[in-house]
Amino acid sequence: MPRKPRFIIPGLPQHVIIRGVNRDPIFYQDIDYRYYLMRLREAMEKHGCFLHSYALMTNHVHLLLTPADTLSLGKTVQVLGRYYVQYFNESYGRTGTLWEGRYKSALVDTERYLLICYRYIELNPVRAGMVTHPADYPWSSYRHNAIGQSNLILTPHDKYNQLGATDKERKDNYQALFEAHLSELELDEIRHAANREWVLGSDHFKARVARQLERRTTPLSRGGDHRSSKFKGLSEINRH
Repeated sequence: MPRKPRFIIPGLPQHVIIRGVNRDPIFYQDIDYRYYLMRLREAMEKHGCFLHSYALMTNHVHLLLTPADTLSLGKTVQVLGRYYVQYFNESYGRTGTLWEGRYKSALVDTERYLLICYRYIELNPVRAGMVTHPADYPWSSYRHNAIGQSNLILTPHDKYNQLGATDKERKDNYQALFEAHLSELELDEIRHAANREWVLGSDHFKARVARQLERRTTPLSRGGDHRSSKFKGLSEINRH
């Protein structure tokens, strides 16, 4: 069965998940995390991606980034993966693949879900029980986005910049976002969109993407009424 094409629109962010094969560790030491970030920066600069938020977990990675064109994301992940596997295998005397299939990605609605996705990513270490506060985890973007620790790999998204008129105001307002817990609905929406590689956004956003890419942006309901006008409309989009 052919792979379905990704939902990629240049200039719109993507939530990307890259997992280790069999959920095995992909980082063992601090130097591994640093090497990965160095290679990620090089790959993004070469192929035109801009990183807004990230969390490097023990056996997987979350990235929130914006590709400059339709090929930027794929080329960035491909180059990064190739260099890191070579480094990791040489460092730990192993051979073979390091990644669990192809990476997962979801197109993100900037109006409703972008800052939620920032929080989802940077709260990963907290949900995993690794730390009690995101500032305690060194391998995420939280310390830069919320506190101002220098991190040259990151580019703030316009929605982040709109949090305040000054850098301090933006940082303070960003920290305030973390005072509220993400709801189970928000968590489920983000996980489902990324793991199934659908679009994360409002119904209006999904409809706009469907028209632009001439593709269905949500899965068909099981046992739905195939004679309904909604189904017929989706079918028309999917035919093109």
